[in-house]
Amino acid sequence: MYKALVTFVILCCCQIALADDLKPFTTDGCSDFPNGTPSQQSLWLDCCVRHDLAYWKGGTEAERLAADRALQSCVAQAGEEKIAELMLAGVRVGGSPYYPTSYRWGYGWPYLRGYQALSDEERNQVKAQLQRLVTMLRDFSNHLDDVQQ
Repeated sequence: MYKALVTFVILCCCQIALADDLKPFTTDGCSDFPNGTPSQQSLWLDCCVRHDLAYWKGGTEAERLAADRALQSCVAQAGEEKIAELMLAGVRVGGSPYYPTSYRWGYGWPYLRGYQALSDEERNQVKAQLQRLVTMLRDFSNHLDDVQQ
């Protein structure tokens, strides 16, 4: 009986530890907003992907505000100042970490993380995930080069 109880406790602890793991990065571009203009359909897509990276990893409320302002600045630099203001308003309203959406602040972590600074261990998880992503993209690019030759 004691051995079964110890095994159960260990399994529960492992589940809790795994629940705090960062999910792999995903992006949906500009979410439910166009990625660009009708004539330049990806004009500010890179701005949205960078913004998604910040939202994926999450962090403090100040970091979210900085990410949202960086999105606004990036879109404005693409020549779309009014769109940039609209996007800022949209992400400020719709990006709360308390909404159960796939694009909330900190969406890479389990739901209801809220605004929390990343610990050293969590920053290491972010770095490891990004290194895997870079490796995967490099391998994919190399594969495309091989196919074209």
